[in-house]
Amino acid sequence: MTRLSRLCAALAATLLAACAAAPKLPPIERAANVDLPRFMGDWYVIAHTPTFVDRDGYNQIESYRLNDDGTIATTFTFRDGGYDGEPKKYQPKGFVVPGTNNAEWGMQFIWPFKGEYLISELADDYSTVVIARSKRDLVWLLARKPDMAQADYDRHLARIAAMGYDLSRVKRVPQRWPAN
Repeated sequence: MTRLSRLCAALAATLLAACAAAPKLPPIERAANVDLPRFMGDWYVIAHTPTFVDRDGYNQIESYRLNDDGTIATTFTFRDGGYDGEPKKYQPKGFVVPGTNNAEWGMQFIWPFKGEYLISELADDYSTVVIARSKRDLVWLLARKPDMAQADYDRHLARIAAMGYDLSRVKRVPQRWPAN
């Protein structure tokens, strides 16, 4: 057996062992039905699992617009590093997964890759929503207003924890409006 073959076999065995050892989490519950036109518009990011792109983001807003072809034009804006920081803007495209009552999307930042985007915990009045992923690696708490009472915030965090998320990785996003 060549050195490369042994290395590949060892890597495959390690990956299989890691998969077998990973805890099996129940599926993320999705909203029963998402009225897409009602869901469209601005959502303030109240809390999230930061990524390298937005880890120091202030005044984060996720905006959605329904395109004629059924895709979702998304605009994510924030200030980097502070309320007066450099403005940042990203424009991924959302694709509704058929048969999910509009509660599951593929979010595409770079063609042809689409990330899982699960609409969960959607308030009846569309005032708040939790966006989750099956891997429990990223989560977003969004609201139509930039502030949220502490009791409501704590209630949402408890529900996010119940989904299987590590709350030590979830960060409240600084929001101050009107922006400078």
